[in-house]
Amino acid sequence: MATLPTKPGAVTLTDFAKSIDPNGETAAVIELLSQNNDAIQDILWKEGNLPTGHQTTVRTGLPASTWRKMYQGVQPTKSLRAQVTDACGNLEQRSEIDKDVAELNGNTAAFRLSEADAHIEGMSQDFLDTLFYGDTDVNPERFTGLTARYNSLSGGAGTTSANIIDAGGSSTDNTSLWLIVWNENTICGIYPRSSEAGLQHEDLGLIDAFDSQTPPARFRAYADRWQWKCGLSVRDWRYAVRIANIDVSDLIGQTGTQAITAATHINKLIVDAFARIPNLNKGRPVLYGHRVITTALAKAAMDRSQNVLAIQPATQQFGQVAPGFAGAGTLTFLGVPVRTVDRLLRTEARVV
Repeated sequence: MATLPTKPGAVTLTDFAKSIDPNGETAAVIELLSQNNDAIQDILWKEGNLPTGHQTTVRTGLPASTWRKMYQGVQPTKSLRAQVTDACGNLEQRSEIDKDVAELNGNTAAFRLSEADAHIEGMSQDFLDTLFYGDTDVNPERFTGLTARYNSLSGGAGTTSANIIDAGGSSTDNTSLWLIVWNENTICGIYPRSSEAGLQHEDLGLIDAFDSQTPPARFRAYADRWQWKCGLSVRDWRYAVRIANIDVSDLIGQTGTQAITAATHINKLIVDAFARIPNLNKGRPVLYGHRVITTALAKAAMDRSQNVLAIQPATQQFGQVAPGFAGAGTLTFLGVPVRTVDRLLRTEARVV
């Protein structure tokens, strides 16, 4: 008898067998694909003023003053404004599990929950990919992320190029370290007007799903739908700094552009990044880097001579240890948290 083609995205009996322990219970799945992407917990969210995003009015020029002489009038002047529109994207996933597969071990809810964990992890990773690397010129259905906005060293005064620091890497194994000050008036996440914030889950229950035959045939399935309408609003570009062109091989070896004695050593660049921010107290400042960067900084924190870095003791929050470096505490640089974001690339091209 011919084997029917498997529907793309369908949970098969093989998948089910790999999710059941020897006692017939839903197994605790070791999430080898899960990543440390702490940035999601820091973002402040604001409801947009548009059905598709948010429009921000920014002041681009101040009124001119006059040094008035006696019996001389003063011409009226005005400030200049511009409007910037940030669009949201609609991130979705669906799950359809054959009813007979889901009910095999008698604990349908536990099996569906295990599958849901993977969907949520996947959406979190997709969101962070877009947060840092989204470009609507390439993928118009997404939203514009940070890298597309801070992408050139030669933009001139009054542009985001003023907040890009060159770490000196010239190869293709570069990465970036980001300093972001989260606040609804600086940089924040957005969701469309009159919609709901955050990841939304819809339990569709038992439905008639369709297989991959031609024409498709129906089968009963448990269905779930996840949706996340989200975007990024850079309301004041001065409140993010990108330390670009960090050579990964140099950083690991502490040689070349990232040697401890080098003028571009990462600790010095972070101080430079702080200096580019008009007011660190205006929001929630956080540093984000790939694990290779946070590891290097954590090692430096163990050197008592580099007391700008510290690992704060782990704290209890809602009965759990608060997220931190390796679960041991929060790595900080001059009091600013340093987060690990595994979705940041180690293969960035040189920013010029």
